[in-house]
Amino acid sequence: MKANKTEPRTLPGFMELLPQDQILFNQIKDTIRKSYEKFGFLPLDTPIIEDSNVLLAKAGGETEKQIYRFTKGENDLSLRFDLTVPLAKYVAKNYENLSFPFRRYQIGKVYRGERAQRGRYREFYQCDIDIIGDGELSIINDAELTSVIYNTFSELDFGKFTICINNRKILNGFFDSLGQQEMAAEILRIIDKIEKIGKEKVISEFEELGIAKNNIDSIISFIEIDGTTDEKIEKLEKLNISNEIFIKGIEELKEIIKYIRFFNIPEDYFKIDLTIARGLDYYTGTVYETFLDEYKTLGSICSGGRYENLAEYYTDKKLPGVGISIGLTRLFYQLNEIKLIEAKKKSIADVLIISMTDKFDYVSKVARDLRKQGKNVQIYFENKKVKAQFKYADKLQIPYTIVIGDDEVNSKTYTLKNMETGDQQQININ
Repeated sequence: MKANKTEPRTLPGFMELLPQDQILFNQIKDTIRKSYEKFGFLPLDTPIIEDSNVLLAKAGGETEKQIYRFTKGENDLSLRFDLTVPLAKYVAKNYENLSFPFRRYQIGKVYRGERAQRGRYREFYQCDIDIIGDGELSIINDAELTSVIYNTFSELDFGKFTICINNRKILNGFFDSLGQQEMAAEILRIIDKIEKIGKEKVISEFEELGIAKNNIDSIISFIEIDGTTDEKIEKLEKLNISNEIFIKGIEELKEIIKYIRFFNIPEDYFKIDLTIARGLDYYTGTVYETFLDEYKTLGSICSGGRYENLAEYYTDKKLPGVGISIGLTRLFYQLNEIKLIEAKKKSIADVLIISMTDKFDYVSKVARDLRKQGKNVQIYFENKKVKAQFKYADKLQIPYTIVIGDDEVNSKTYTLKNMETGDQQQININ
């Protein structure tokens, strides 16, 4: 009697790709990594599993509900839900051994127990960079991250994109001037949704909060300020709001724009957008969201901002920082859905060696020599007819094959075939 077989299935909310899609995913991930490294960011890899007390020190609300938490023996453990909290722990723990400003990148999987749906995952890659200061951190760093975003997405070549920039101080100071400081977090949360739900629904939600009509009108007029980058700053200054936080926010925004131009980012690749608020409460200054111009419905493809104190739950030292994050798994899924990317490579081998001799030492030498030259080489080991081996190479779209028989061994040569054109040539092993 045969044993019952278990159905091979993958849990909802977890991405599992076929090899050609995985090759493309890895290429995108490597492009992001190389772009981060070009700017001198150091690699970091923190544990996926952390002590729950450490990981949840800052958590609360919906975040805490989505944590994968479990016990093993006497240990209370959780899977990391982002890469920022582990960074905070890492910097606090290794403070004495780090050089500040500490610039790190991390590309890794995070876990959230969300309801699985199309394009939303429970396990997904984030690609983060952060610059952490010791006590203080120059505003120039905020501008440099804009340069990193520009460089990264220019190299990824998904099409024209725009980096939208704002400053939370401008928003907070503005609400303070309206006497709405206690409602600021809630107002920002609603403003953050304006692209998704539209102006009328935003106004409706403001009314439900009990905000007076004149204040609602002021808020809508404020976030609808338009014009060029310099015109928007001029209009903000002409509001003549005397609030200290508001004035500080404008000064910071002007500084960032000045340095962005020094970094030589084209004007049509960045803009001030007063609707950008970022939902996370810890952003205190500059905030960024990046959109593909032709596919704005995808939402932000790269977000982040400035925060005043990264590790306040782990140390008394003030560690301000600025960072950005790319949700790679979701982005890959979305770009695949709209056919903006296409997996073309079915193999990473540059050449397949087809052996028709028992002189394996010679076959192995040819493979080793080519690998030393930086080529990806696969040897076909199975005892199949030559026609089947060529068919294998063709199916995987391996661009070249090398045929080695006894004649090639004796003459110290091999036969190289271009699989696309069919051209063949005899090449001396030396």
